[in-house]
Amino acid sequence: MSNAALYSLTSVVIVSLISFVGVLTLSLRKQKLKDFLLYLVSFSAGALLGDIFIHILPEIAEEKGFDLWVSLYILLGFTLTFVIEKIIHWHHAQDSNKHKHLHPVTFLVLFGDAVHNFIDGVIIAVTYLVSFPVGLATTIAVVLHEIPQEIGNFGVLVHGGFSTGKALWYNFLSALTAVVGTVLVLTLGAHIEGALNPLSAFTAGTFIYIAGSDLIPELHKEVSVRKNIIQFVWLILGISIMYSLLLLE
Repeated sequence: MSNAALYSLTSVVIVSLISFVGVLTLSLRKQKLKDFLLYLVSFSAGALLGDIFIHILPEIAEEKGFDLWVSLYILLGFTLTFVIEKIIHWHHAQDSNKHKHLHPVTFLVLFGDAVHNFIDGVIIAVTYLVSFPVGLATTIAVVLHEIPQEIGNFGVLVHGGFSTGKALWYNFLSALTAVVGTVLVLTLGAHIEGALNPLSAFTAGTFIYIAGSDLIPELHKEVSVRKNIIQFVWLILGISIMYSLLLLE
């Protein structure tokens, strides 16, 4: 097994196990959990932005240069992620209007999460094929993004009627699609080499959308000056960690 394959599979297994993180929230009071998640969202946004502008895009520019096609692939990643999220929100609204209980919504959440995790698996494998530092930076960014998302998914599943055990189990099953995405990329192997830069640019577009559309707007909901300052510190910390990974190159 090649180093890239070993690193990729190890990373996606770790990412998949994060689906169990929701159980840790059962011991936190509601207000503490809310504050913790907002700081984690700040950190995740910083890590995603750092991964894009410190690792992914410079790597593309160094390999092939930054031309119009790179910009178009970034825009493709951005717009496709927008469309996918629109479809999920539309189905969520439709189910909410038709049903009084949340079971259909919880399964929709599981489906959406499965698709998202599959893409994460593809992204992780692709970036490890580019280089180890880029793959590691992407894995850290994905992990930091997944923690608040998986905690939120767990809360939806439990609120929707699942027992704690079933919520954890089904959340874990949906997370395993990341492994499927990674295995697909590794199986294609040399056939995907020419697609690494387009896929990396596409990844940058999806990360820009997630950070700019989903994470940062959540931070603007906080009005406390002290908490906003702490959020900014966590944002810079996320970027700084991505920068520090340059030492591995």
